Amino acid sequence: MKVDWSPEQTAEFNRRRRSRNVALGLFLGALVLLFFGITVVRMVK
Repeated sequence: MKVDWSPEQTAEFNRRRRSRNVALGLFLGALVLLFFGITVVRMVK
């Protein structure tokens, strides 16, 4: 199924997808740091 989008619609779609990807990347990075911090604290005790 092909979707015929105007250039403006395509640009808006790509902008939204990029912002979602950045938000997801930041969330995953924060999760990694959280787990790393918990691991370090548990090893020190």
